[in-house]
This record gives sequence, structure tokens and C-alpha cells, in this order.
Amino acid sequence: MFKDLKETLEAYKQRDPAARSSFEIFLLYPGVRAVIDHRIAQFFLKRRMKFLARTVSQISRNVTGIEIHPGAKIGKRLVIDHGMGIVIGETAEIGDDCLLYQGVTLGGTGKDSGKRHPTLGDNVLVGAGAKILGPLNIGSNSRVAANAVVLSEVPEGSTAVGIPARIVKMEGKKVDFASELDHSRVPDPIVKAICSIQKELNELRMSHELMDENENIENEVKNCFETLQLTEQKKGEN
Repeated sequence: MFKDLKETLEAYKQRDPAARSSFEIFLLYPGVRAVIDHRIAQFFLKRRMKFLARTVSQISRNVTGIEIHPGAKIGKRLVIDHGMGIVIGETAEIGDDCLLYQGVTLGGTGKDSGKRHPTLGDNVLVGAGAKILGPLNIGSNSRVAANAVVLSEVPEGSTAVGIPARIVKMEGKKVDFASELDHSRVPDPIVKAICSIQKELNELRMSHELMDENENIENEVKNCFETLQLTEQKKGEN
């Protein structure tokens, strides 16, 4: 347990520019406290002391603002940045080296008692306010953008963006936490959709202009034909 704690503190130092020392992180970071409390709650849960496990979990929630069900499975070196409002459900699973921002929900759907919460692979980043709902697999080295609502699985090495979330392929490129902290760099599907609509409008406008041009040509041909007919009629009368 102490080895895991040491690795976790080191992970915070690497990923949080504001972190000054391991001592400060251990005492003042709510994410560290929440994970330690979760390990304790899980210890009681495995020994069928469910009430005691939930008691530890609820106290931790009240103190840190982070709600982790004792039944959730959390891997090594989990970093929770800020953390207020995070909810991790009973059957949720989180791999190693993951990073969660404030307001993240790993929630369940339906009333089934089985697996109903997401599974995160290793090295997954979930942005602030993102919601991942249902027994979905979020592949290793993937990202979920801020405020995204994920309702379908995210392949390994991909990025989920928007409401509902759409997948942006990253061709298996490993997430580099140092360069991925800026959520503004995530591709915006709304902007892409607007650009696509603008492109279609331009194509329709060009098509309409061609139709008008063809219509003008037809009118000119028709006028020429009528002029020729009138000329022929006048010649016949003469």
C-alpha cells in the first residue's frame, strides 16, 4: 500500500504543475484522500462489512466532494485533479495511470444489478464535466473531452468529443499528459458540422447558378427559334 501511495504522489507531481511537494499533495489534495479512503472501504467490503465500507465512503464524500462506491475497482497511480463532483459507480473499473478532472461521472444505466458502469483502460484522460454512462469500454490511451456525454464505446487511442460523444481517431497515438491538458485543442464537432453545412450551401448555390444559366440559354434558344419562325412566316406571306 505504501509503495502504491508513493507512486501516486509521484504521478501527481508529474501531472500537476501546481504541486510543490509530496507532503503537500498527501495532506491537501482531496483526490489522494479519496483514493486512500476508497482502499480502506474496499478492505471492509471484501470482508463483508458492507455497512462499515459505505460509512467510510460517505465520510470521504462529505470531506472531499468525491464519491467513489466501495465496489469500484481502481488501478494504480490514479490522479484526480481538483475532484469536486466526481462520481464513480459500484461496478466501474479504472485502469492504471488514469487522469480524471472535476465533475466526471462514471455512471450506470438501468436497474440491473450486474455490470452497469464503465470500464476505463490504462492511461485514459477524462476531461472536466464528462459523463460516461453504462457498461462501456473506454480503450487504453484514449481521451474523453470536457463535458462530453459518452453513450458508446471508445476504441483504444481515440478521443470522444461532444453530446452525444463522437469518436475522433488518433491512430493509436499514446496520450501525452503534458501536452494533452489543454482541452481547447480538442477538435470541435459543432464547428466541423457548420463547415460541412457551409460547404453544402456553396455547392447548392453553384448548382442553382448553373440551373439559372442553363435556363437563360434555353430562353435565348427559344427566342431565336421563335424569331426564325416569324422570319419564315413573313417570307411566306411575301
